[in-house]
Amino acid sequence: MHDILKIKNLNKKFGGVIATKNLNLSILDGELHAIIGPNGAGKTTLVSQIFGQIFPDSGQVFFQDINVTHVSEYKKSRLGINRTFQITSVMKSLTVSENIQLATNTIQENWFNFFKASNNQDYILKKIDFCLSQVGLVKAMNQPVANLSHGDCRKLEIAMALASDAQLLLLDEPMAGLGPTETKEMIALLNKLKGQQTILLIEHDMDAVFALADRISVLVSGEIIATGEPDKIRRDSVVQSAYLGEM
Repeated sequence: MHDILKIKNLNKKFGGVIATKNLNLSILDGELHAIIGPNGAGKTTLVSQIFGQIFPDSGQVFFQDINVTHVSEYKKSRLGINRTFQITSVMKSLTVSENIQLATNTIQENWFNFFKASNNQDYILKKIDFCLSQVGLVKAMNQPVANLSHGDCRKLEIAMALASDAQLLLLDEPMAGLGPTETKEMIALLNKLKGQQTILLIEHDMDAVFALADRISVLVSGEIIATGEPDKIRRDSVVQSAYLGEM
């Protein structure tokens, strides 16, 4: 496997607060790579820099060997990077299928006409059906998003990322706010997507992380202190002292 994402010497400060410090990270094509660390470690800030919502002070981000360090989030979405958020960001005034159609059309030139008939309508309908089948929401296709449970809204976010033809999914705490049953469903969904998509996962649920991840990187105070397979990370004395020992 080759690296789909490479981060080199990334630095970001907010005033006197160091959010990212000389950070280096490589994500392999097709892997599920988890980023863990205590609150305030800089995990969401890292994802925001990868996605283009925040630009680093220095350092570089490469996607498919293309320097995308200062590429906007809209252009990165078109290149094949998409993300979900800690707080769900679906359009509750639309139906489930309309949310997927919106995500599909953001990568097309005529996205602003997405409610109008077009010569690719058959393609869009197939895309909607495929993405919703991936996350188990086909039966909810015509429901208003406002009627969905929190867990189903989380699934819809992932379906929308898939609809944008993302090659790299950046998932920021997809288990946040989920109950035990919904958490099990999300773990099963991510396990299903493993290998089909490259996933960078930020998550505080350690049981989920160690069950899902191919590799784990530990972020503390803006620095990666360890990267490796789950068993290696679990046994790492530095990681235990800095993070896992607190749990």
